[in-house]
Amino acid sequence: MSDDEGGSRMDVKDIPGPSKASKKGGDIALKKGRRISRSNRAENARNIKMKKAAEKRGRQEERKKLREKLGEKAVPKEVPRTIESTREHDVTMVAAEDEEVEHDEEHDEFASYFNRDTTPKVLITMSPYAKVKTWKFCYELQKCIPGADIFSRKNVALKKIVKQAIEKEYTDLLVVHEDMKMPNAMIFCHLPEGPTAYFKINNLTFTKDIKKSGESTDHYPEVILNNFNTRLGHSVARMFACLFPHNPEFKGRRVVTFHNQRDYIFFRHHRYEFKKEGKKAALLELGPRFTLRLKWLQKGTFDTTGGEFEWVLKRHEMETSRRRFFL
Repeated sequence: MSDDEGGSRMDVKDIPGPSKASKKGGDIALKKGRRISRSNRAENARNIKMKKAAEKRGRQEERKKLREKLGEKAVPKEVPRTIESTREHDVTMVAAEDEEVEHDEEHDEFASYFNRDTTPKVLITMSPYAKVKTWKFCYELQKCIPGADIFSRKNVALKKIVKQAIEKEYTDLLVVHEDMKMPNAMIFCHLPEGPTAYFKINNLTFTKDIKKSGESTDHYPEVILNNFNTRLGHSVARMFACLFPHNPEFKGRRVVTFHNQRDYIFFRHHRYEFKKEGKKAALLELGPRFTLRLKWLQKGTFDTTGGEFEWVLKRHEMETSRRRFFL
């Protein structure tokens, strides 16, 4: 309407917009809509995942029935193509029943243990002025290793500790080092003649932090050494075996496992229980849980200045391929 006709002109800015309340209500409705759509997406993803899992189980059952029907004529199972299964060939890989390896192992530093002439006696100590978590880790190691003793190192030199341990007829020495008040490395010295190994400690989880963990017993555990395939791997595995008595008490159903995967050694401590039928077993983790990485192996007892190193990990020179492993 024009001014001449008696009306008044209304500017665009005078047109009332939506109130604050309506804006707020619209934002809330939008957010609710987003929440609903997100929950729908999550539910759809779950349903798709369950459907795929059911289809996979169905295919597995069909293949199983087919293999049972064909018997010996059935096609063998395919080996999954992983980094581990496609590892580069190593000239030090040990074949089954290798006479040279068997001869060497019959006369190495660990032969007296495997001939049952020596009973393990383990001493556990730590870096000088160790903090609470390092002590705690030492106590958890003592729980796993039967008959192990713990002594405070204070400020005594490591070479002197090795001498004293030999005098007191200890067969193995474990020295736990720490950084930022947490255990981060371990020196493992086999007495009295060596060898000595240095490991980095990663992914340490104490027993109390493991969900549904059980209580350990005093029974001698069974020891599982898995996937140590090279000459170096055999030496490391034999070192670990020497920590435990050679006569496991199967009544306790306690198992200590050292599993090597891509040169990382996973330590696990379990107790197993048989089901009613006796065909299946359930595992209860006892703790602790940690991973070791070998950094060097030295002949003889601890001597970083004049000692002879059998093997040293030089990352930039040796780790040239993702599929090259040394244990």
